[in-house]
Amino acid sequence: VWPEGAAMATATYPHHHRIISSTKITCKIPNQLRSRPLRFKDMHLSMTDDILPSLEDQGVHQLYPKGPNIDFKKELRSLNRELQLHILELADILVERPSQYARRVEDISLIFKNLHHLLNSLRPHQARATLIHILELQIQRRKQAVEDIKRRREEARRLLKESIGTLEDTNASFVLK
Repeated sequence: VWPEGAAMATATYPHHHRIISSTKITCKIPNQLRSRPLRFKDMHLSMTDDILPSLEDQGVHQLYPKGPNIDFKKELRSLNRELQLHILELADILVERPSQYARRVEDISLIFKNLHHLLNSLRPHQARATLIHILELQIQRRKQAVEDIKRRREEARRLLKESIGTLEDTNASFVLK
């Protein structure tokens, strides 16, 4: 039970500082996982792989342009529109020609795989942007704390000067009496 008027401090991100420091890392990947590749469906993954495998490596046709300068927003919107169109066509095919639905389902699956790959390609950028935002908030809070300390220091100096002045006035009045 919190005392009345007390606020509970909460963090918007995990407390990794308790686990990881510059001298100690307690969350290590066990050696047996590091040396042995993981298998998911037909893919073999290693715990040390940091690179997202390309769609070609996975045997999937890439529907958006290749290269490092991809306009993610444009391509995601384009794939989303294409997905909507294919789903509407699938509904028509299911009503008019039910035997031909398999091809449309394959097309929809291909679009989903491309969307999924594009979104996964954005994860490092999102993580970097989140980290930058958290660090900027920390810097802002620390600057505010420094300003608060400076303000309180000046207030304490002012109070000390006033106290010294009052003591000197009191001493002077006692000496004169």
